[in-house]
Amino acid sequence: MLRTFPTAGRRAAEERQPLVVDEQEVKRAVAATAMGNAMEWFDFGVYSYLAVVLGKVFFPGSGDGLIYSLAAFAVAFLVRPIGGFFFGMLGDRIGRRSILAITIISMAVATFTIGLIPSAESIGIWSPVLLYVARLVQGFSTGGEYSGACTFVTEFAPDRRRGFLASFLEVGTISGFVAGAALVTGLTAALGDAAMESWGWRVPFLLAGPLGLIGLYLRLRLSETPAFATMDERAHERSGGSRLHDIVIEHSRVFLLCMAVVAALNVTDYLVLAYMPNYLSGTLGYDTKHSLLLSLLTMLVMLVAIPFVGRLGDRIGRRPVLLAACVGYLALSLPSLWLLQWGYIVTTLAGLLILGLCQTLFIGTTPSTLPAMFPTAIRYGGLSIAYNVSASLFGGTAPLVAEWLVRTTGDDYMPAYYAMLAALVGLLAVLLMRETSGQPLEGSAPTISADEAHGLQPAAAVAE
Repeated sequence: MLRTFPTAGRRAAEERQPLVVDEQEVKRAVAATAMGNAMEWFDFGVYSYLAVVLGKVFFPGSGDGLIYSLAAFAVAFLVRPIGGFFFGMLGDRIGRRSILAITIISMAVATFTIGLIPSAESIGIWSPVLLYVARLVQGFSTGGEYSGACTFVTEFAPDRRRGFLASFLEVGTISGFVAGAALVTGLTAALGDAAMESWGWRVPFLLAGPLGLIGLYLRLRLSETPAFATMDERAHERSGGSRLHDIVIEHSRVFLLCMAVVAALNVTDYLVLAYMPNYLSGTLGYDTKHSLLLSLLTMLVMLVAIPFVGRLGDRIGRRPVLLAACVGYLALSLPSLWLLQWGYIVTTLAGLLILGLCQTLFIGTTPSTLPAMFPTAIRYGGLSIAYNVSASLFGGTAPLVAEWLVRTTGDDYMPAYYAMLAALVGLLAVLLMRETSGQPLEGSAPTISADEAHGLQPAAAVAE
């Protein structure tokens, strides 16, 4: 990587000298951070598809094993804001690279540990206790993972390609979920229910160990982000890194706008990715296998489309794409669920694809949008706190709220109304945001690739 360092005597004149990043270093940064996202959602997919089995293993004879199993999944969301606060503040003090190495290995160890916990029949109450502890560690680590990954990639990426490169974080997200769900489905088909309950359920969790080591290796090979490494020392010393007062009070407007966008993103994300299979089978009476297959097909289409959405944001701006996502949900949520009601595979897939397209516009754009809302000195902490508080309140609860609304009202269209409400909140927030596409990050000099820098003469360039 090449980067410029303004000298003390010419700080005022050279503080806008471009940071020149090496293309290979950028690719390594994207791969290493996307790996963490994939691990997080691999666990999500595995746990979601094994919830029934885990209920029998850890809570046998209770009659409410599935409820307790899902509660163990949900408890991780309780500590995500705490993890976001801890890792975000620390990341603004000591750097992004070190924190991302800690979060990925912590997630891997916690997930791997679940695969080693003896069943309740072997050690009694300690079995579910250990499960809950492992889930708490996962949630705490996850609190610093996604926001740190977004911060890292956006600070490494050239300004003109930030949306495209950051979108690969969500490629990792969808890939991890699909891989986890597909692995559980394949193991169940190959081993049968009895073997899965006996030992097969451990295999996906144990795979997190080697995956975590690979991710750690990739992250330890990275340099610190140019934006953090060249941040104005006086600004950093004055803030001591990010502080809660700086984030919540001095930058309250940006903080609240970020929370609103994250709320819209997470409500719709969990409705489309997590709730739809249960909605199809539980509410509309679809065969479970067909529900899961159609949902996986939708995610595969989203996987292909995400980078194109990221590139589109670089070309026309982030706000137009996010506005299209919000308007899409407002206009198409009801027609999409209407197509699902027909009961035919073609119409069901069409309805899911419409929702998936709207969600792709969201997730292909937000990884580059959210970090750019905060200045460099408080970027990791500000995004971590805003993201995790909002995700815990609105994301993890979205499937539960949608199901409760359906059962309470008897209206099968309630998930559409809930998505529309979230989209309206997102629409208002996006209208109040500033455009950041193609612009330097606040608190940082312009960032360009080595190819873009051809012919430029930076005042002081250092090769790493």
